[in-house]
Amino acid sequence: MAKITKEEIMEKLGTVIDPELGVDVVNLGLIYNVDVKDTEVSVRMTLTTPGCPLHDTMINGVKTAVEQHPLVSKCEVNLTWEPAWSPDMMSDKVRSMFA
Repeated sequence: MAKITKEEIMEKLGTVIDPELGVDVVNLGLIYNVDVKDTEVSVRMTLTTPGCPLHDTMINGVKTAVEQHPLVSKCEVNLTWEPAWSPDMMSDKVRSMFA
């Protein structure tokens, strides 16, 4: 039986773009953890600011992207503010774009 890998889920998450910054959530450093159990995926993530006006859009985008994996039956997105996001969490490639 085929298994879902974290790498496959991260690839799906790489398609979710923060509309304000135009960068995907993985390279922004917003994804803190991906847990795969059988066909269910749990994603722990943050947003760039607690008052983000696109809160629901981002959460729904992550859920939709993960659930596009053919073996995923359910995706739960858990939002956290600890640790708080900072630009240091961005990938080097993205950080250089904003430098």
